[in-house]
Amino acid sequence: LADAGAGQLAALAGRLRQELGGLDAARRAERRGAEIARERDELDRQARADEDTLQDAAAWLADWDSTRRGLQDRVEAAQDAATRAEHLAGRLEPARRRLAAARRRDALVREVTAAESRLTAAREHANAAHETWLDLRERRLRGIAAELAAGLAPGDPCAVCGSPDHPAPARADADHVDRTTEDAAYEAHTRADDARTAAERELAIAHEALAAARREVTATPHGDGEEGCPSGSGEREGAEGYAGPEQPSVAELGALVERVEREYARAREVAGGLHAAREELGRAEAEYQRRVEVRQRIERRAAARTSQREALDREQAVVDAELAHVRGGVAEHAAFLEHRIARLSEAAEAVRTVEDTARRLKEADDRLADAAFRAGFDTPAAAAATLLDDAAQRELQQRLDAWQAEAAAVADRLAEPETRAAAERPPADPATALAAHEAAERALRDADSALAAHRERCAELDRLSRQAVTEVRRLGPLREEYDRVARLAGLTAGTSAENERKMRLESYVLAARLEQVAAAATARLQRMSSGRYTLVHSDARAGAKRAGLGLHVVDAWTGSERDTATLSGGETFFASLALALGLADVVTDEAGGVRLDTLFIDEGFGSLDDQTLDEVLDVLDSLRERDRSVGIVSHVGDLRRRIPTQLEVVKERGGSAVRLRTGGFSG
Repeated sequence: LADAGAGQLAALAGRLRQELGGLDAARRAERRGAEIARERDELDRQARADEDTLQDAAAWLADWDSTRRGLQDRVEAAQDAATRAEHLAGRLEPARRRLAAARRRDALVREVTAAESRLTAAREHANAAHETWLDLRERRLRGIAAELAAGLAPGDPCAVCGSPDHPAPARADADHVDRTTEDAAYEAHTRADDARTAAERELAIAHEALAAARREVTATPHGDGEEGCPSGSGEREGAEGYAGPEQPSVAELGALVERVEREYARAREVAGGLHAAREELGRAEAEYQRRVEVRQRIERRAAARTSQREALDREQAVVDAELAHVRGGVAEHAAFLEHRIARLSEAAEAVRTVEDTARRLKEADDRLADAAFRAGFDTPAAAAATLLDDAAQRELQQRLDAWQAEAAAVADRLAEPETRAAAERPPADPATALAAHEAAERALRDADSALAAHRERCAELDRLSRQAVTEVRRLGPLREEYDRVARLAGLTAGTSAENERKMRLESYVLAARLEQVAAAATARLQRMSSGRYTLVHSDARAGAKRAGLGLHVVDAWTGSERDTATLSGGETFFASLALALGLADVVTDEAGGVRLDTLFIDEGFGSLDDQTLDEVLDVLDSLRERDRSVGIVSHVGDLRRRIPTQLEVVKERGGSAVRLRTGGFSG
């Protein structure tokens, strides 16, 4: 190849390029083989990862039945505990009320004992005062003649015989009692009797409260028959002990309340985990679904990988067949061919360069000789002898270079896009530009003013926000006070949910007075009903009515408490009469001892049988014994024989007339 020309070298390089082009298919096959190897590695990696995931899912799913059963048991236990807690909540409050009633019962037993002692003392004192008054009155009556004689004057008629002569006026002895002493004794007797009545009323109230407390102690909520809940009738128990065989003690009820509270707390604690148990069960079921789906996806991916491996095996066989005829590596052989092609191309280029250089040198010599001849020189050497010196040549060269540089700068400047665009634009318009500038300045000033206004508005909004926060904080205590007052108003008006009985405050206050009236009325009602009926206050609600001012009667014959509407006509009358008399007693006590000296009773006696009428008249007669006047308005003929003093209204032609009749009391 040393003597080969540029054409031969180029032809040889072309043949080598063709051979190199034939290696492209083998090169692509080799790259594909490497890609197949990487894909196989990736499939193996995915298979290992899926196998780990599949094993983890299989281990988790193997315990799913026990896990789900345990979580369902937790949910069911929490639901049972919630039901149990609701049941215990319904039992807890009645148990607490019974415990409070038992404590009141024990306190009332002591109060009844004390009231009985006070009543005994009051009776003894009243009896003693009554005996003292009767003794003093008898002594005064024995010496009344001396008392009358003390007021005689000569010539004045005697108040007894009417004689103006008084020969032997009676003289008071040492045992004589004057009117002042008798009045003082009577006042003492009256006070003692009032004290005895008050003690009786206080004892009756205490007895009624004790009976109510005992009933509440022995009351058992409907359907609550759980073992260990002490209960009983308690109606036959007296006031001689705090608790009896049928009356649970405070300790027993306290133990019951503590047990129910513990069971309720445990049930609430277990029931409190219901939401968490349900959420955990839901998460576990979601995890189960997720792992089942993961297992299914892994199985589908495993099948897809099997198909993909088979396709890769087939493709690898084709690649191996393509690379079988290539000696060694494709890359090494291709590199060898590329190296030879490069060397041959460089050699051919060098040969062409030498040949071209020789040709241009010959042409240059010819042009030089021709130029010297045209310039008037015989030979190029003669022309060279006339060349300028270096200084002159440098000066001309510098001038030429400066001109060329300036021309190049001008050309570059003219070639710039901005310069070309400026040259193509129309002539400048300073007036329009000035107007646009002024408009821009006005817009800038307006924007600046708007910005200042916005800043002022923002500052004002910040100030108002701070003021609003301060006002809200200041309203906090007022809001709390309002809520407290509104809550109290709702409680007193009976509209609050906390007021379970919907009882107004005035009803609550009147209920206390009604309890006193009922206790005072019971003392007479028991006499009228031969000990059968007792009036008690009831704060139970009846239908849509408000609670607080109800009255019930306790029937000693049946041992039950019922509404006064169930009484018969006669029973309703003497119950109303007893209630009116009890109200009169309470009014007397509240009025500072001012007595109601006259009572009128209009009708109602016709509904009573003979025995009940006798008992009612005995009660009214006892009122008359205390210097009270009792008037009865009635059309019952039997009362004419029983009432000694009568005002009879008779109808006549000229109108009605009133006649006074007096007679003995017949009964």
